[in-house]
Amino acid sequence: MNRWGQLALGLALAALFGWLTLRMVDGAALAQAARGVDLVALALAPGMLALGYACRVQRWRRMLRAQNPGLGFARAGVAFVGSIAVNNLAPFRLGDVLRCFGFARWLGVAPGPVIASVLVERLLDMIALLLALALALWAFSLGGQALGLARGGALVLAGLGLLALALLLRPRLLAPLFAALIALAARLGAGPRAASLLTPLMETLTTLSGRREMPVLIGWTLPVWAFEGATYWAVARALPALPVPEAAWLAMPAGTLATLLPSTPGHVGTFDYFAQLATLAAGNPLAQATAFVLIVHAVLWLTTTLTGGICLMIWGLGRR
Repeated sequence: MNRWGQLALGLALAALFGWLTLRMVDGAALAQAARGVDLVALALAPGMLALGYACRVQRWRRMLRAQNPGLGFARAGVAFVGSIAVNNLAPFRLGDVLRCFGFARWLGVAPGPVIASVLVERLLDMIALLLALALALWAFSLGGQALGLARGGALVLAGLGLLALALLLRPRLLAPLFAALIALAARLGAGPRAASLLTPLMETLTTLSGRREMPVLIGWTLPVWAFEGATYWAVARALPALPVPEAAWLAMPAGTLATLLPSTPGHVGTFDYFAQLATLAAGNPLAQATAFVLIVHAVLWLTTTLTGGICLMIWGLGRR
């Protein structure tokens, strides 16, 4: 599928999940739930999100230190948050392209290692989200048959997460898989492209494992998602009408994993629907759950886009 086909699919899915999110919501009840927001409590949410992004930047900077030991936190932060803002506004994950290629000179690191670091970052986040969702599913009492399904799913997710974690700690076990993927891609006419992605990734994983950096990166991943969850929690506590604010800890991994689906920039519709499902499953009414999800989405998007816009301005001035 070409890029325009992907964009059309993303728009269609965004429209579908957006409709599913709002189709049964009473507008008056939604407005009433939103009007009751405690703005003082809500102000904690961007602060929690900022702390989480500081941990993300530090984790990424550690991955790039082998290529540029002098890379500073501020310079890495400009590239990281600026790319997030572009992802929020432009299709085709252009922010990731910008981080890997456009910011390479700014970072003092060649594009290959930057691409590998982004892939490692994604793997660490996927593992953390799988384990967080497994823990939340196990912790919430969903009742009846749903409880058994949830706990069974939690065990499967935890198993997948722990297996992926073991492979990150022993990346040489991945070498046969990567070789098979490159060979398969070669048969399909995409061998060089696959090799350009997987070879630097394997080298980076091996380097990080050999320098015993991977446990440190895993250690930085824990506060990344703890602060992300705290952002959702702050929004939930700011909504007095939300009877089960603990749902924030289930909505966070569910909504974030849903962003893997094709959608619009900012993940409109896909994020909202699955985060809403998680909030409802925890025992919240529909209007209040929807208000919570929409406010969380607004906080995430506005905070990263506005901060990232400032970072892009700094980068533009620095290039001059």
